[in-house]
Amino acid sequence: MKFVLVSNNLTSVKNFRTDLLLDIASKGYEVHIFAPDLNSFSYEKEFLEEKKFIVHEIYLQRTGTNPIADIKTIYSIYRLLNEIKPQVLLGYTIKPIIYGTLAAYLANVPKRYNLISGLGFAFQAHEDSEKLGFIKKIINFLYKLALKKSTKVFFQNPDDKLLLSNMNILDELIPNVIVNGSGVNIEHFYHASLNLDKDTNNYMPSFLMVARLLKDKGINEYIQAARKIKVAYPNAIFNLVGGIDVNPAAISKKELDEWVKEGIINYWGQMSDVRPALEKSNIFVLPSYREGIPRAVLEAMSMGRPIITTDAPGCKETVIEGYNGFLVEVKSIDKLVDAMEKFIVDPNLVELMGKNSRKIVLEKYDVRKVNEHMITEMNL
Repeated sequence: MKFVLVSNNLTSVKNFRTDLLLDIASKGYEVHIFAPDLNSFSYEKEFLEEKKFIVHEIYLQRTGTNPIADIKTIYSIYRLLNEIKPQVLLGYTIKPIIYGTLAAYLANVPKRYNLISGLGFAFQAHEDSEKLGFIKKIINFLYKLALKKSTKVFFQNPDDKLLLSNMNILDELIPNVIVNGSGVNIEHFYHASLNLDKDTNNYMPSFLMVARLLKDKGINEYIQAARKIKVAYPNAIFNLVGGIDVNPAAISKKELDEWVKEGIINYWGQMSDVRPALEKSNIFVLPSYREGIPRAVLEAMSMGRPIITTDAPGCKETVIEGYNGFLVEVKSIDKLVDAMEKFIVDPNLVELMGKNSRKIVLEKYDVRKVNEHMITEMNL
C-alpha cells in the first residue's frame, strides 16, 4: 500500500508532519512525499529519507496564480501518481490541496484527503484587496472544485469550516471533520524551566514570537507593543524567530534591520529547532490575524510557556483566558501591551499559566492522540 503527502514546502513536512507520516508508515504504508524545489531543502530531504520516506520533486510555484504554471503543476503531480499508483493522497496548504486533489482525481487515486491547516493570504482583508479580487475568484472556484473531489476534508478549527461553507466553497455533502491542529510531540518539546532575573529573583520579562515574518502574523503589532513596553520597562526582552518570506504580506529586510538597530528585538533568524529560543524566553506571543491551530503556540505550551495570542480563528482555540494566557483583539496594540504588562507586574503568573499550558497540551494536543484521530478518520 502506498500513501502520498503533497506539500509546498519540505521544511514544513519535516517540522510538522514527520510524526504523522511515521505513524502512517507503521500501518504498513510506503510513504511518498511530493514537494517543489528540493535543491533548496537538501537537509530536510536527507532527514526525511533517513526515515525511509521517498521524496519526489514536483513543479509548484508557492505564490501567484498563473494558468500555464498551474497546468504544469497538475501534470507534474499526475505523472508521478500514475507511476506510483498510491491508494491514498493527503494534501495540505492551498496549492497542494487544489492541484494535488485534481491530479489525484484524474489519476484515479481512490482516497483523496485534504487538511486545511488555516486560510492564508488570499482569504484575509488587505490594503490591496481590490487588486486581489480576481485572484480570489479564481482561488475560490478551484478550491470548490478540488474539495468536491475530496474523500474527506480535515479542518483545524470550526471558523475555517464555517467560512468556506458560507462562501459556498465547502459543499455540505462533503465529509469533513475537525482535528486538534497538527499536535505536538510532548517528549521532544519537554517542559523546560523558566528564566530568573538574578537581581530580582523574579521570572524575567522575556517575550518570544516565532513565525514567518508576515504582516498577517502580527509582526508589526509585536514590534510596536515591544517599543511601548520598553519605554516603561527597559529591562523587558523581546526575541524574534522566523525567516523573511516571498509572500506579498512579508515584511522587508530593511524593516527588520531597523528594528534590530533600534534595539527593540533580538532577531535569531530562522531556526530548524526552536527549543533553544523557547528555553531562553518566558512568555510566548503570536498576534496573528488568522491560523489553523498555530503549531508554534502548541510547541511553546508544551514547553511550559504562557501564551498571548489573538481572539482570531485558530489562535483562540489555544488559550483559556486567564488560565494559560491572554487573548487580545486582532491588530490592537494597546490590548497587546496590557497583556504583556500583566506578566511583568505579576511575574508569578508566568509559572502558573505556563504549567497550565503544559496541562492543556497533554490533554488535548499530544501528537499521538491527534495522529490517531486522523488515521482513524482516513481508515488507514
